[in-house]
Amino acid sequence: MPQSLQPWFLVIQRLGIALLTLVIVSFAVFFATELLPGDVAEILLGQAATPEAVAGLREAMGLNEPAISRFVGWLLGLAQGDLGTSYVNNMDVAELISGRLSNSLKLAGLTTLVSVPIALSLGIGAAMWRGSLFDRIVTVLTISVISVPEFMVATLAVLIFAVWLDWLPALSYGVDVSSLSAMLKAYAMPVIALSFVISAQMIRMTRAAVIETINTPYVEMALLKGASRKRMVLGHALPNALGPIANAVALSLSYLVGGVIIVETIFSYPGVAKLMVDAVSTRDLPLIQSCAMIFCVSYLSLITLADVIALLSNPRLR
Repeated sequence: MPQSLQPWFLVIQRLGIALLTLVIVSFAVFFATELLPGDVAEILLGQAATPEAVAGLREAMGLNEPAISRFVGWLLGLAQGDLGTSYVNNMDVAELISGRLSNSLKLAGLTTLVSVPIALSLGIGAAMWRGSLFDRIVTVLTISVISVPEFMVATLAVLIFAVWLDWLPALSYGVDVSSLSAMLKAYAMPVIALSFVISAQMIRMTRAAVIETINTPYVEMALLKGASRKRMVLGHALPNALGPIANAVALSLSYLVGGVIIVETIFSYPGVAKLMVDAVSTRDLPLIQSCAMIFCVSYLSLITLADVIALLSNPRLR
């Protein structure tokens, strides 16, 4: 195989692995939801329902069919964009998710706009002045933040900003967002809670990527020729570290997938994660499965993007 085509072959191979992983994950999601306790028909009809009524509803909903045949039908429906019908609301799952998905994407977008510039600035600055007091402070803070789980950060944010200082609302649902200041207040605490952990991961990986590039011979040669540290980092090291930095950003943003479930629940934010948590309580299987697949596809897409960036930015494969 020609050397120029090798990176693209690896990219296609990685995309194939991602597609296979998605099929395996869909199998796990479907059968994990099937193991949830309780009977959907009994929950929908209530405790006073007769066995005949429960049996009739199970037959009407197709729950008496073998699990593997229901899985194949569900998977084919997903491939065609059909997410099914909600058991509880008797509405299209796609219609239920569409409004919530825009809210989750808005939260993720605001978190990205806040966390990425801060993380890149601190990570590059820590690498530029490696070993300085600034570097040590940033390192200690990032390790401390990484050690704290998302739910603890969210809880502390509520205690500090909503209870003690009374600056921000404790809940994001039902808050007036007619003005810009009101909207910023409504989104402030969810964005702060998500940005903390994501930024900490991104700072450490960005710092490591820039330091690794600084230690290369051509950058050290620029320093020996009299280039300032700022020019050495921004002019020589940073352009060659863009691939690893982009990889670090994509990997760090994948933490949004897990963190947003906790944050939306704590702040009562009307997103997809909150919708999935509510669906679990009513055992609305099509809605649970669709929400879970959205999170799995998002996570897998970011991880695959990180791998593709790493492959294309590897100079040994060019």
